[in-house]
Amino acid sequence: MLTDMEHFDLNAIGRDFIADPHPTLHWLRANSPVHRNADGSVYLTRHADCLKVYQSRDMLSDKTEEFGKKFGQCPLHTHHTTSLIFNDPPYHTVVRKLIAGAFTPRKLAEMEKRIEGIVDRLLDQVEEKGELDLIPDFGMILPTEIISFMLGIPEDYRTMLRGFSLAILGALDPVVPRDRIEAGNAAVTEFSEILTDLIDHRRRNPDGAAQGEVLDALIFGEHDGRRLTQEELVQNCIFLLNAGHETTTSLVGNSVAILLDNPDQHRMLLEDPDLITTAVEEFLRVQSPLQIGNRLAGEDIALPSGTIPKGTYIHTSIGGANRDPEVFVDPDRVDITRKPNKHIAFITGIHVCLGASLARVEGRIALGRFVKRFPKLAANGPAEIMPLARFRGYSSLPVKVN
Repeated sequence: MLTDMEHFDLNAIGRDFIADPHPTLHWLRANSPVHRNADGSVYLTRHADCLKVYQSRDMLSDKTEEFGKKFGQCPLHTHHTTSLIFNDPPYHTVVRKLIAGAFTPRKLAEMEKRIEGIVDRLLDQVEEKGELDLIPDFGMILPTEIISFMLGIPEDYRTMLRGFSLAILGALDPVVPRDRIEAGNAAVTEFSEILTDLIDHRRRNPDGAAQGEVLDALIFGEHDGRRLTQEELVQNCIFLLNAGHETTTSLVGNSVAILLDNPDQHRMLLEDPDLITTAVEEFLRVQSPLQIGNRLAGEDIALPSGTIPKGTYIHTSIGGANRDPEVFVDPDRVDITRKPNKHIAFITGIHVCLGASLARVEGRIALGRFVKRFPKLAANGPAEIMPLARFRGYSSLPVKVN
């Protein structure tokens, strides 16, 4: 076991790591917190180290060269080198400010009532079924409805969104087979065509946006006289789909699975529904939808666990950092009353998740109302984890609610 851990390589992981990464992360955090992979990259598992990397302006997010090696010149490369998340200032600063106009407190307030309506309608459908697979029957539909409304996506296209999201995000895993890259390229191409038509329609009909829709803010918003180009609009709309869709589906699925595995916490939440706010933070900590982040060291960086030289490609283990015993008491124990809860599920620094506030609202409303409506929630068959390392969530979670 010790020898296997010492030779751990993030770029050669298998199904065991994806099924349960935490035994490996515990060992790495204690024995090799700045762990070097065979390709020279490092994998960080301590909270303090990940925090320092995220907060340093010398750490680069631009992946043009890295993705060029991984993907070649293709739609995936265009997407991941144009969207907000894999870029640095000054481009990142401008695009972030333009997109931020879609997530103002006023926009979020407009969204809250709509989210409540969507959740209640979905819960009515769940009650009629009695038995369901939580992921396709609830977890996927919720963010699909919300992000579709935000981007003005017609109902006819909505069933395609999770497939697009999984295909594009799946290509970011450390190990990606050729067929998954081909699927990612096809998803970027097809979704780009749909979004191009929607953006062109909204340009011609600027007064047709519904209250709370953000597509018009992305198209017509300006920062210092700068607007998003057509390519930037398309790729950042795809980014918003991915950021707001898959992570929300996984937040809902992971949270319900945690409650099923921890009946004492389930009972506590039933007895005190006001705990939903801290419960959502604990769910995000225990099983973060985003498990691995990346940076490139633009300069030497001195971390608490050691120095990383300029030019090193860095993998940050969000899952490992969020169970660091130096920060979290009894980190493997689920505690929905945990305060403070300094998890980094939404990262931090200049790349802190723009949609974090919206995700928290979605989680609070969806999970709070689900638990209250169905107090007899129970597992109803084996669950299936998605076969991804960078993102953690379920592809199937059968439950019964009455």
